[in-house]
Amino acid sequence: MNSKFTTRKWLGVLALGILEVLAPVSPSARAQAGAQAAAPPPAPQTPPARVTLDEAIDLALKHNHSLQAARTTILQNQAQEITANLRPNPTLLGDAQFLPIFQPSNFSGTYLDDNAQFDVGVSYLFERGKKRQHRLEAAKDATAVTAAQVDDNARTLTFNVASQFISVLLAQSELNLAEQDLDSFQKTVDISQASFNAGSMSGADLLKIKIQLLQFQMDVSAAKLGRVQALASLRQLLGYESVPESYEVVGDLEYKPVNLGEDDLKAMALKQRPDVRAAQLGVTAANSQFTLAKADGKQDVTAQANYTHIGLNTASLFASMPLPVFNRNQGEIARTRYAIAQSQELSSEQSSIALTDVVNSYEGLRTADEVVTLYQSGYLKQAEDSRDISQYAYQHGAASLLDFLDAERSYRATELAYRQALANYMTSLEQLRQAVGTRSLP
Repeated sequence: MNSKFTTRKWLGVLALGILEVLAPVSPSARAQAGAQAAAPPPAPQTPPARVTLDEAIDLALKHNHSLQAARTTILQNQAQEITANLRPNPTLLGDAQFLPIFQPSNFSGTYLDDNAQFDVGVSYLFERGKKRQHRLEAAKDATAVTAAQVDDNARTLTFNVASQFISVLLAQSELNLAEQDLDSFQKTVDISQASFNAGSMSGADLLKIKIQLLQFQMDVSAAKLGRVQALASLRQLLGYESVPESYEVVGDLEYKPVNLGEDDLKAMALKQRPDVRAAQLGVTAANSQFTLAKADGKQDVTAQANYTHIGLNTASLFASMPLPVFNRNQGEIARTRYAIAQSQELSSEQSSIALTDVVNSYEGLRTADEVVTLYQSGYLKQAEDSRDISQYAYQHGAASLLDFLDAERSYRATELAYRQALANYMTSLEQLRQAVGTRSLP
């Protein structure tokens, strides 16, 4: 039996006994407490070991430390909203005058009642111009801008995760290709060794083939290293603790043709991109600051009520307000007016950047699509056929070793280039999604 489990059970029984002495315990409460004492602790959640692209993006949005740090700025702004909505605190006043400190013999109840003066009062600052309401509105607008900026951070993170995920898929595909080529070429080496043993192949040709085998083995080692490094970089984006060290990705390099209209994509980008929205909200926030600056130009009134005792009990009322002769907050009003113009220009510039991103990514996707289509139109099959024909001819003495090795290198280069073209296409599609501001494209 588990010692920790036994200890927890006896501690629960002991606790029940103490409670019996201090207060009566009902049978149902005793049964519930015993069950809680005997229940084993919940098992910790195991991080996923196989991750799809959508799961990777979800993990990153939940666990990426940089994004989590950025999200705290929203909470900080919301706390500033509380500060902006606070009213001024009242001020408590009090004093005692004409006390016979240097003539202690005069201290008496009669003296204090007839000659000493005691004042108690309360003052309060009444804000004019709806300053508190304007402060709160400006703080809320600043929070909205911050939230949009954090959403833009999430958009960038999503693209980085998707791009790195594709890099892992490419590394895995290159590793699979290298292992297949090594296995295939190893069979050629075995056949060549048998031919050499039978006396139908020279030692020089056998040596050339074995040297070529070294290149295949080096390709496998390089592909394994690339896969490990790609997985490590992806894990950092996901949140180091969100997946185990030995995790794997699920997916393949694939070509899915997408028919999209550039004008529709531009309209979607202007509507959905969070950085464009943040720039537009910046104009609203600048207007709120301008309104607050004008409100701050209004002079506040301080009201005070005093109770005074000096022989008699009296009350006094005071009110004070600065005269707006020199300082009417002119400088801040002018600055915030210029800030509105600055925000409008920045908003227009951000819209132009979004449209440019859509154009560039759209053309990039079209170019990548053309490259993949070229490979699939026949070049990939031709390279494979050329390799197979050269291999068959070489094994039957109808082709030279040089022709066979050249066909093998051409096939490997074509296969690698095709896989890279697929990865470039998928990355270009992710760039278009980032430019538009959504992963759901029509």
